[in-house]
Amino acid sequence: MASRNHASGKEARIFSLVLIPLLGQYVVTLEEVGGQRLIPIWIGLSEGNAISLRLQGEQLPRPMTHDLMATALKALGATVDRIVIVDLKDGTYYATIELTADGASHRLDARPSDAMALAVRLNAPIFIDEKVWKKCPVIMKPITDTEVEKFKRELQSMTPEDFFKGLQQGGEGEKTS
Repeated sequence: MASRNHASGKEARIFSLVLIPLLGQYVVTLEEVGGQRLIPIWIGLSEGNAISLRLQGEQLPRPMTHDLMATALKALGATVDRIVIVDLKDGTYYATIELTADGASHRLDARPSDAMALAVRLNAPIFIDEKVWKKCPVIMKPITDTEVEKFKRELQSMTPEDFFKGLQQGGEGEKTS
């Protein structure tokens, strides 16, 4: 699939989802489609489980909250056009869900984790606003399987605060490799 640019940024996809048991959190790493940048985002356990179950094709006997939301949107004839990671402030990411219902466009404020959990259920594209790429230290590809495994091991002991310390010390837009 060709990379798509949008007024709200550059398309991305989920590159990895890693559980950090000691912190009770996941780290989802988003990969720039057609590019070389990766951004890790720490998310809660419930949202990480919701994304993981869907990515693994698991079907639960009862719908989870994100399944219910997807079903409600479909029943109302709404379509999720895209989700966008729109900002990064004080180590917290912000997102919007852009949808169309009854011919009108709507933009809903959302946590990135909830937006991604909904996106994987509805096959909606994920975008990252260019200002987020500039504010966040990113990992540059190409990244080997060995580097991916090393990164996953490092994440096991890293907190979001540790990650953003590099941002504060090195200035905005610093890239890590």
